[in-house]
Amino acid sequence: MVDRELCCKRYEEVSAISTVVFIVLALLAVMLTVAGVGIYFLVKLGTKATTKARQTATRITTHVNAMGQGEAAEAERLRLDLQREITLTRQAVDQARRHGWDLGDLPHLLGELTEQAGIHDGQLAIYAQQLRMSHYADHATLQRLREHQAKLTSMCAGIRADLLGSQVQYASSGIDDLRARTELEIESRRRTPDPLDEIDELYRKTMQERGEQS
Repeated sequence: MVDRELCCKRYEEVSAISTVVFIVLALLAVMLTVAGVGIYFLVKLGTKATTKARQTATRITTHVNAMGQGEAAEAERLRLDLQREITLTRQAVDQARRHGWDLGDLPHLLGELTEQAGIHDGQLAIYAQQLRMSHYADHATLQRLREHQAKLTSMCAGIRADLLGSQVQYASSGIDDLRARTELEIESRRRTPDPLDEIDELYRKTMQERGEQS
């Protein structure tokens, strides 16, 4: 009888210890999971911050180099001009898309144009770097880069001009429709003359004329 009671007590003690150990392990697992998720997001945020910092440093360097003299500075200015043209064109396409305009194949063409602009930007960067490291300049290459730049910026300007024309057309249609509805509303609000008032006015004028004649 005593052995059975001892066995039951030992079993209860073992069960209690197992429960405590299980709870501790579960808590440790949860803590490790939370820590792992936190580390993942910290690494991700750190990577994004590093990428943005590099991009910002690159832009600042490009602006500083563009302020100088010579063909290297000209190449940097061409890079800045092209980046500005691409940004303006992308903003125009995004605005037209938000308004639900029919853009046809323009978004796809803009994607290809952006890709070509990236290639051209890399070529300009390499050319400017080589000029800063060497006094010998390849003027023929710079001329070809200028020609490519002119073609790319011309395409950007053409896309924006087309979108602006469409915007003006949409605005004109909206203004004409609004004007027509406004005129109808104003016309409907005008008070229709009462025939009785007209008769009273005519009688008053007649009596007034008779009084003047007498």
